[in-house]
Amino acid sequence: MTAMETPLPEPPEQAAERQARRKALRKRMIQARNALTPEERAERSARAVARLAESPLFRSARTVMIYDHVAGELSLDSLLEHPAAAGKCFCYPLCLSRTEMIAMVPGAWQTGAYGIREPVRTLSEQVQPEDIDLVVCPGTAFDPACRRMGMGGGYYDRFLPKCTRARIVMVAFEAQKVDEIPADAWDQPVEQVFTEDRIYAREGGC
Repeated sequence: MTAMETPLPEPPEQAAERQARRKALRKRMIQARNALTPEERAERSARAVARLAESPLFRSARTVMIYDHVAGELSLDSLLEHPAAAGKCFCYPLCLSRTEMIAMVPGAWQTGAYGIREPVRTLSEQVQPEDIDLVVCPGTAFDPACRRMGMGGGYYDRFLPKCTRARIVMVAFEAQKVDEIPADAWDQPVEQVFTEDRIYAREGGC
């Protein structure tokens, strides 16, 4: 392909097949993390958080975007209590519509869509994406190349390109690892994935 050529559009049947694979994979990985007992989830969350808190990426960040876990997601609760969290500003996602997400330092909480706890916008302080140093993403699955699969809404894939100076990582359970994510062209990979057992780093990243 020359510099003047553009990629051919993906055949509809190929795109449909990939989306079907993604849907099935997402369902299987949600089931895998939900299969962990509360005790296993808490213990493995704490181990993954410890790896994150001790990493250079976290220690050098001043403004960190994290999330409030739901259902079977890995919990970041212990991160706020870690000594390395002292002096950092933590912000959380707030979904404004089916397509738009912003970051807020919570002044109060409310239960939003899908039962997710989120900051009350009128009582919280907005953080501009370009002011965030580190984004810690949730997800349903990941692969060793640090491709990430979310819940399918695309909120992080649209928000992350706005975080022009941020380092992007993910936390997940080893049970959520797959050989390869069937990625879409707009999917945003992460630099590192922190699990209870190890740290995965994207080739060419840190």
